Amino acid sequence: MELEDKVLHESIDGLPSRHRSEHEGYEYTRRDFVRRGQARQCVVSVYEIPPGKSAYPYHYHLRNEEVFYIVSGQGTLRTTEGERPVRAGELLFFPAGEGGAHKLTNTGAEPLLYVDFDTANDLDAALYPDSGKMGVWGKGANKVFRLSEEAGYYEGE
Repeated sequence: MELEDKVLHESIDGLPSRHRSEHEGYEYTRRDFVRRGQARQCVVSVYEIPPGKSAYPYHYHLRNEEVFYIVSGQGTLRTTEGERPVRAGELLFFPAGEGGAHKLTNTGAEPLLYVDFDTANDLDAALYPDSGKMGVWGKGANKVFRLSEEAGYYEGE
């Protein structure tokens, strides 16, 4: 994938979509506007979450930052400060680090549609406090590990 050197202009409906529903409670349709590797510093996607579902478990990133703009619908946002309602027209910022932990769940009767603007570091890790896992993304890595299965630094060398 090459970096773009031109202005991008698309309607949401014109973006290719992919649907994911691999676990109870989690489902989304994602439309990528600026894909990973297509720009130097950002990734932009549009998510649609059906009622009663979340796109991702409660997590935080160690390097990447995220901004959500709620286009339509309503939901519940879980953060380190607890849960609160969110609705169309609101902006949400999630800094890198534990203070940026979040989970967005559609609690309305209509689909929850939001635009997700992310920074694009070459390598990032996400931690999942509820399940004790860590995901590593970028530089050819796309893996999730249980933190309880720690290995010694020189083990296997």
